[in-house]
Amino acid sequence: MNSALWVVAIPLGNLGDITSRAVEALNRAHLILAEDTRRAGMLLKSLGITGKDFLSLHEHNETRRMHQVASRIRQGFDCALISDAGTPLMADPGYHLVRYCCDQGIRVVPVPGPCSFLAALMACGLPPYPFVFLGFVPRRRAELEKAFFPWKHHPVTLVFFERKNRILTALKTAFHVLGNREFCLARELTKKHEEFIRGTLETIDLDQAALLGEFTVIIGPPGPENIKSDSEVVKSLIMSYSHQGFKPREVVQHVQKQVKGWSGKSIYALMHQMQSKPG
Repeated sequence: MNSALWVVAIPLGNLGDITSRAVEALNRAHLILAEDTRRAGMLLKSLGITGKDFLSLHEHNETRRMHQVASRIRQGFDCALISDAGTPLMADPGYHLVRYCCDQGIRVVPVPGPCSFLAALMACGLPPYPFVFLGFVPRRRAELEKAFFPWKHHPVTLVFFERKNRILTALKTAFHVLGNREFCLARELTKKHEEFIRGTLETIDLDQAALLGEFTVIIGPPGPENIKSDSEVVKSLIMSYSHQGFKPREVVQHVQKQVKGWSGKSIYALMHQMQSKPG
């Protein structure tokens, strides 16, 4: 079967960033999948591509669309999945569709190109790797703290998306959990008003009224004095979840999700060691 699901990266804003291979894939596809089909239609029109069918695909209908899309591909029609801007699946719908196609033996072809958080890492002036991409972070303060906590002592750069009305809360929560670190806010990437706002979490100086749009947020790694070993991180997580009232089995499950390379047996052993330690 030569037909496939093409996962196509499109420009963030500057149409000059479209690749010739992306144009070829969009021309080839009979069906274009997008969150906003109107925006997708405008993009294809600007590229001189016409005569395509469009199908909306978003978080609320993705699982319903999977069988429909797979059926079209099996019939010999190529389908192209695009984002509203940048690379699909990166905090956008599409993962469940891609996973379903892989499980069904349907060919999935990536067409790489523009990606907002990679563009931000290129110009933010903070260590570009290792980094952890968190997508859109939780809205509730307690959930946001949980999202940041596992990385408190790991030497990684954190990358996530946030909206203007929640950016200050996110940065202040990051300072509360992570301590003082450098940060960079990137907005309007590749566009006329592209901007990089740099600072430290301890001394956030932002004019909230002037903040517009969505931000790609980069938070640098901790200083050497704040980096802990894996066992120290696991101990911190055990203490945190235990204090929240979780049962030992639940503590182990939560810790395993956040720290790679630790078996349940090893975590139980460390819990027992901590409980047995005097004081």
